[in-house]
Amino acid sequence: MGLTAQAAYWFLPAVIPIAIYVAWNDMRVMKIPNAANYLLLASYAVLGYFALGSFELYLWHWTHFFVVLAVGILFWMSGVIGGGDVKFMAAAAPMVALADLRVFLLIYASCLLGALVTHRLAKHSPLRKIAPDWASWDNARFPKGLALSGTLLFYLFGVAITR
Repeated sequence: MGLTAQAAYWFLPAVIPIAIYVAWNDMRVMKIPNAANYLLLASYAVLGYFALGSFELYLWHWTHFFVVLAVGILFWMSGVIGGGDVKFMAAAAPMVALADLRVFLLIYASCLLGALVTHRLAKHSPLRKIAPDWASWDNARFPKGLALSGTLLFYLFGVAITR
């Protein structure tokens, strides 16, 4: 069974400000602060039991954190993704139901493509003058925090609206 709308409603008030901050900070300095990841994980630790309604399910969702962290470290070691991105994905993983993995990955692919195109278009437009000192404008690497935080938000909003 996928995540329920009730669970999404529990998570969204905590996730929205963290996700916005992560996206903004990753574009600004190309880093996702550990404090944001700790806050995201702490929000699951505090809200998860109430959101999921079952202690057993709450504990099972903790395994998502460890699995994503382990796989993410392998990707980080191979240079595919940054360490902050891995930690953010791991911190967000308990809020995603395993049954929703296919939909979640589709949302991620869409957000990654949309964020990349939007960021690159803004980079070469007058919009760049709004934040001329952002590190992401001149960096060859793309700030995935924008796509990762968008993915988590779209997933939770989608669950809240459709279930």
